[in-house]
Amino acid sequence: MAPLRLVALDIGGTKTHAVRYLGDQVVAEARTGSANVQNVSVEQAQQALREAFTALGDELVDLVIAGSGGIDTDADELALSGLIERFAPKAEVRIVHDTRLILAAGYAQTGIAVILGTGSAIWGVNSFERTARYGGWGYLLGDEGAGYWFGREAVRHALDEFNRGQQRSVLTSLLLEHCGCEHREELIALFHGQTTREYWAQCASVVFDAITAGDAAAEEILDRAATYVVASISEVAKQLELTGPIVLGGGVIEHQRIYQQRLRAELGSAGFHDLRFLDQSPVYGVAFLAGLVGNT
Repeated sequence: MAPLRLVALDIGGTKTHAVRYLGDQVVAEARTGSANVQNVSVEQAQQALREAFTALGDELVDLVIAGSGGIDTDADELALSGLIERFAPKAEVRIVHDTRLILAAGYAQTGIAVILGTGSAIWGVNSFERTARYGGWGYLLGDEGAGYWFGREAVRHALDEFNRGQQRSVLTSLLLEHCGCEHREELIALFHGQTTREYWAQCASVVFDAITAGDAAAEEILDRAATYVVASISEVAKQLELTGPIVLGGGVIEHQRIYQQRLRAELGSAGFHDLRFLDQSPVYGVAFLAGLVGNT
């Protein structure tokens, strides 16, 4: 039997990660802009997918599995399938929510997936195939504890500090330097101008740098993020009667050791001990979904 020709897509709020498999072997990989039409136009999504499939090569494809944020209805699924089918017309196309990729990348059939990237979402499934989720509403309605949220909260702190006539904190000073601003009030126009969600998500690193420097305001932002994430996981776990595994992925949690340590401690105190922090991109979870690799 010929090996499966599989394309895996992880479509995030700011980028698309694409991988081509031949059987269980990765043979090509590409990163392009977001193809999530909740964040970009249909034309931009098409261009991102065109670039991804071009970079992967024009070989025939048997199956495409795409994980994306914003897959909340059948209409969402059909819309994304339609975009992808243009570039793989002979392939079967399966669409899943991007949190499903997180769980699969942790080699788990059941459990709770936590995505903490540009945005945030918590999703779980138990052995009875019951599912539950919390968050994943997008940056205008939530996304607490994720990259954009951290960046925005840093800006809010700097402006509140300015309004109160207070001296600049370490967090504010680092943020202004990162943004190339001399005065705190310049952040208002910058935030409402041509900057993107990705730009402010990248500012999350400033918060963690400030924590390392002993800044109390940055520590308080992390406290609120951890409280939200633990409460959300606890709610999903309660609904599904699960204690784990909990698989955590996404740019912020993958790259910020301080965040990992805080969540490990607080989740442990809440009774969650099987924690799996991803050290690989969620896109590789598609191989698990396709049955190319085993589960634990």
